[in-house]
Amino acid sequence: MERIKVAIEKAKKQGGVKQTVSRAPAVSAQLIDADEQIEVSYVQTEVVELDPIYLEKHRIVAFNKNNPSNWAFDILRTQILQKMDENGWRTLAITSPTPESGKTVMAINLAMSIAHHTQRTAMLVDFDLRRPKVKNYLGVHREKSLNDVLSGEAELAEAMFNPNLPRLVILPANKPVQKSAEVLSSKKVAAIISDLRERYQDRIVIFDLPPILAADDVISVLPRIDCVLMVVGNGMSTQREIEESMRHLPDANLLGVVLNKGEVPARTYYY
Repeated sequence: MERIKVAIEKAKKQGGVKQTVSRAPAVSAQLIDADEQIEVSYVQTEVVELDPIYLEKHRIVAFNKNNPSNWAFDILRTQILQKMDENGWRTLAITSPTPESGKTVMAINLAMSIAHHTQRTAMLVDFDLRRPKVKNYLGVHREKSLNDVLSGEAELAEAMFNPNLPRLVILPANKPVQKSAEVLSSKKVAAIISDLRERYQDRIVIFDLPPILAADDVISVLPRIDCVLMVVGNGMSTQREIEESMRHLPDANLLGVVLNKGEVPARTYYY
């Protein structure tokens, strides 16, 4: 635990970090501004039914708003949205120093928590092109995915789906991509990021990236994403690995460091 504190203090000194526990057709949705919330009518994007039991088994708890474990992601969501709004940011990268830190689970739950926000829409993109896992955690198999968009065999709208949760769209990847760092630094990916960011003003786009120390993928794509959240798995990374990861983010807008896989006290009350 001490090494996590050291890393967070270093992050604070580097940028005032807060500690927190092809263009495609329209992205397949019509947004209607209502008096109290944003309503989304999906006209192109396929709606896919997810299995709530499967999701909970794989630690995807934010899908069910009434899950008692959802509160932590709602708190994180509020902190992140406040900071992003202050700076006009709409794209967020999620990464970790090393594998097995829980960054993908964090990215999925955060995207779902944002989608529950009545004045926001959210999108989750699997940019971990070395080990794409978003579809595995959701229990979804898609014929078309980001792989087909990158190869020019599909449009963005064909590869996206809605997990039967209002205001959320997911762009998965079906399989690893060769030369992933070169792909992420390409003009095609730059155009995709720009398109996803600019299409809707209320949308927050979350990119699940590989671990920072796995390769140069993160460094290749971060300049094109507004800000980054680093997930540190408790006991998963050494102090040296955390500090080295920080050194790779000197010019990035580091939104915060999240300690994951720690013990969370049970909530025995409702307010």
